[in-house]
Amino acid sequence: MLGIGTDLVDIDRFRAVLARTPGIADRMFRPEERAYAEKVADPAARLAARFAAKEATLKSLGLGLGGMNLADIEVVKHDDGRPELRLHDTAAAAAEAAGATRFLLTISHTDSLAQATVVALAS
Repeated sequence: MLGIGTDLVDIDRFRAVLARTPGIADRMFRPEERAYAEKVADPAARLAARFAAKEATLKSLGLGLGGMNLADIEVVKHDDGRPELRLHDTAAAAAEAAGATRFLLTISHTDSLAQATVVALAS
């Protein structure tokens, strides 16, 4: 195990950020993530959970915000329904530099909070 990261996001606050800065979702999330979130009337909770996963990934690698492009960390749904990370470009390079070969992810949200925990593993 290389590291563990966890993050908690206030959904109302995140919703306000999305409303105040509409282009931020395009910078932080891949089109597939936005499309998944937009399947529900209020996508803020799904996006907040994915944002928490992105921050938890950074923390699991010992990095802070700005350590990579957040859109390069993609949260996808595995065939069996569990969440999975898919890393691209800057995120893939950071994971390789840290020696991380696999990540375990759990995400959840209530009406008010989104939470994610990521464990970075080396083979």
